Amino acid sequence: MYQVPAWSFVIADLRRVQLLLCTGNAGKLGEIRALLPARFVLRSLEQMGLPTDLPETGATLEANALQKARFAFERTGFVCVADDTGLEVAALDGAPGVYSARYAGGSKDPVANMAKVLAQLEGCEDRSARFRTVVALVDAQGEHTFEGEVRGMITTEPRGKGGFGYDPIFRPHMSDLTFAELDPASKNAISHRGMAVWKLVRYLEERYR
Repeated sequence: MYQVPAWSFVIADLRRVQLLLCTGNAGKLGEIRALLPARFVLRSLEQMGLPTDLPETGATLEANALQKARFAFERTGFVCVADDTGLEVAALDGAPGVYSARYAGGSKDPVANMAKVLAQLEGCEDRSARFRTVVALVDAQGEHTFEGEVRGMITTEPRGKGGFGYDPIFRPHMSDLTFAELDPASKNAISHRGMAVWKLVRYLEERYR
């Protein structure tokens, strides 16, 4: 196991807490980094010499998030944070759900994933959907999960250049814009991932105050 020096968790007066974010998705890394207070410093899987495509064989978002965080913790001893996010479309019986990243195949192509959802919804009046995120925290003190959800609808075509994944076809109820049309700060303020990370931050702030 990689031995992490004790001082790397809380550094002197600055009380900087280092977290290993268990994702190879640059979009997630940027969003979560923007949501964390400055004293919580994110390290990437690449920095720790770990594969960026971690195992996700669970049947639920929670199982996948915990699986990824456990995998990294067992190999580094770091405070490990992982998330799993799913788009759940009502007319598709909750699909793509836990298979959101690889809905159109193992290549995890977001354009192909969106195209498949739009094709399946063609002519469908009910376009309601929700995004759900589960964030898992695993370290020597145990395991915790934090959840966030936002409801909205699937547009008839992609809109916007920002965000990642299904953002161009998801419009939250509280906005006329898709997640891909919102600026990052506005998206983070209302998003499923923002809600879950906010709960994580509250926990961490209490623990490391």
